[in-house]
Amino acid sequence: MRHSLQFRLLVAFTLVIVVTIGSIFFFLYQATRSEIGRFEERAESMQAGRIEFELSQYYQLQRSWEGIQPFVEQWGNLYGWQIILTDSSGTVVADSEGELLEEQYHPDSPGRAIFFPWAEGAVGTLYINRGAAEVDIASLSILYNSMGRFLLWGGLVAVAIALLLTFFLSRRILAPVKALTSATKRVGSGDFSQKVKIKDKGELGELAQAFNAMASDLEHIEKLRRNMVADVAHELRTPLSNVRGYLEAIRDGVIKSDANTIRSLTEEAMLLSRLVDDLQDLALAEAGELNLVCQTEDVSELVNQTVAIVQVQATAKGLLVSIDLPDKLPPVNIDYQRISQVLRNLLENAVAHTAKGGSITVAAKQQGNWVEVTVTDTGEGIPAEDLPNIFERFYRVDKSRTRATGGSGLGLTIAKRLVEAHGGKIEARSELGKGSRFSFTIPVAEQDSQTTSSS
Repeated sequence: MRHSLQFRLLVAFTLVIVVTIGSIFFFLYQATRSEIGRFEERAESMQAGRIEFELSQYYQLQRSWEGIQPFVEQWGNLYGWQIILTDSSGTVVADSEGELLEEQYHPDSPGRAIFFPWAEGAVGTLYINRGAAEVDIASLSILYNSMGRFLLWGGLVAVAIALLLTFFLSRRILAPVKALTSATKRVGSGDFSQKVKIKDKGELGELAQAFNAMASDLEHIEKLRRNMVADVAHELRTPLSNVRGYLEAIRDGVIKSDANTIRSLTEEAMLLSRLVDDLQDLALAEAGELNLVCQTEDVSELVNQTVAIVQVQATAKGLLVSIDLPDKLPPVNIDYQRISQVLRNLLENAVAHTAKGGSITVAAKQQGNWVEVTVTDTGEGIPAEDLPNIFERFYRVDKSRTRATGGSGLGLTIAKRLVEAHGGKIEARSELGKGSRFSFTIPVAEQDSQTTSSS
């Protein structure tokens, strides 16, 4: 059975009050019992001394304990004790309850010895038994008569106040909780625009802020997801339409299935294949499931080989590609294929955005435990308002560019994810009309890092 928070608050307050009152009553009872016990001990000591004096006077007059039983019974009834008197041999000569007469008495606690001035040693021993239950009963009686009723009425008043406090506090506490619950349900149904307004600056206020931030993030992610689906559909539509058009034209006999046609179909298929590969790499990188085979590699060799791949494309466009590397660079710990893919993406991007006669420079240098690789071009540059978004998927600075001139919009996004998977970072600086500079860092191999730091 499920209970509301308001009911649980009521039960909690009630339990706290009951436990508090019970604890107070217990400690007051213990203190009262202790005080009554000390008072009883003092009173008993005085009364026992008086009885001892009377017994001594009796023995002085009678020279024996004959006839003492009625007096002992009278004292026992007067004080409510069991009074036992034994002679010098330990035999009971008087018992206020009349149960132990003429028996040997061996109590656990010592009694009070009775002396006679002209007798050698004690002529008898007085024992007084006062039950502990009497002290407990007296303590409870005093405590109840003096304070018990006040505690009882106080408890009832406290419970009534707890009911009122629970009602008002629960409304105050549950109002933001209900607002959060309602907003959460709406977010769960897909409405990510929900925001919760709570003025509380405590934990509930922090919870509301965290919820609003989560809702904003979900709204942003949902927007990116929808844009990505639309962009993917757009990117796939053009090559698929081209392939379909070629096939329908061949079927209808409009064009012949010659080498040129097959080459065109092959180019469209390669574009589709590359787009699918890019999407797969991006999905794996963002899911943290990208499989990196990291080992010690030579940065200079990687730069030279990657530049050689892009050199043909750059030369065909009339661009000068140069390499600026120091004489010695430390080995790096990377996945060679993935970092080569990063550098190739940056180079292809530079080639695409640099006009004929321009230049592209690839450089590398060590910075502590990292090696920074830069690609600088003299191209058209990137507007300041677009620069923060260039690493977003499917983002194009020139919205009018086609896939043939502007790419799929995934190259820089994949480059960023691959660099971050290596623990590095990638940055871009650009000035419109003067060119761009992309740089990324990769980690130095651990052995070489230790050698550098030790030297």
